[in-house]
Amino acid sequence: MAKGEPVWGMSVKQGTTLYLCLEDSVLRIQNRLFEITEDAPDSVHFCTECAPIGQGLEEQVEGFLVAHPDTVLVLVDTLQMVRPVHDATYANDYRDLSVLKRLADKHGIAILLIHHLRKETADDVFNRISGTTAISGAVDSSFTLVEDRRGSGKAKLSCIGRDIEYRELSLERNVENVWEMVADSRTQPELLGDRITYLVSELMRDRTKFIGTPTELSEKIDPVGMERISPKKVSRLILQSLDALSKIGIFGMVRRSNGKRLIELRRAESDDAQGVPVVAPVDPVGALCGDLREIAGHGE
Repeated sequence: MAKGEPVWGMSVKQGTTLYLCLEDSVLRIQNRLFEITEDAPDSVHFCTECAPIGQGLEEQVEGFLVAHPDTVLVLVDTLQMVRPVHDATYANDYRDLSVLKRLADKHGIAILLIHHLRKETADDVFNRISGTTAISGAVDSSFTLVEDRRGSGKAKLSCIGRDIEYRELSLERNVENVWEMVADSRTQPELLGDRITYLVSELMRDRTKFIGTPTELSEKIDPVGMERISPKKVSRLILQSLDALSKIGIFGMVRRSNGKRLIELRRAESDDAQGVPVVAPVDPVGALCGDLREIAGHGE
């Protein structure tokens, strides 16, 4: 970002960056920097010490921003190093993260927090973020970087947020220790099937059926909007994932009833599951007209 160079084909906003590398020594920072570039710009700043949240950190960052008004990124590595000592409760987690969120919003910058994952696996990788759910709830976006296996140099970066669509990037680390992108779910939509399948499976965990509009389903599986699954998108995602859903025993269809589009999902063990075929809408012309109405902003 300091150089203004694109990352994985995506443009960045160039400006001053501040990296609070609180677990590193100056020598380690220098060695890593030389591995990445021999021409670091003057707009890159590093710091190995700072005050905790609520005990001076905000004032220190504010002072840096006054001295460097073109700052675009503050990176905190790690979050735990700037948190005051207190019990790990939802209220405490939310309060700590909200302080940094307000700071970022006030100055229109990005604050990237490096945080740890739990060692145990989870069906949803974002459930591995250490701490309470307030950690994810208080921030705009969450990213998890999980290596295939230790030392493999291959990893998956999963991205979720209020202002971004769910996205998975497959990465490989090159000889300069820089992650290169080898696959992107945005250009390979089939990689996104796992996400909608997981969300639907969670919805159907304690029920045998769901019948509702796209709006109702979207609110069930994405109540706070973190997944960016709008009512206009959820029908298409369900239709694209019918095969994957059927493999885990969930059968579904998208149909129209009384002028409304309905999504019907049933678990295989339910008595009437056999009556729900895994098919697209039987009225392709009507479905197309429905899609056009969605584009025009009318109806479900």
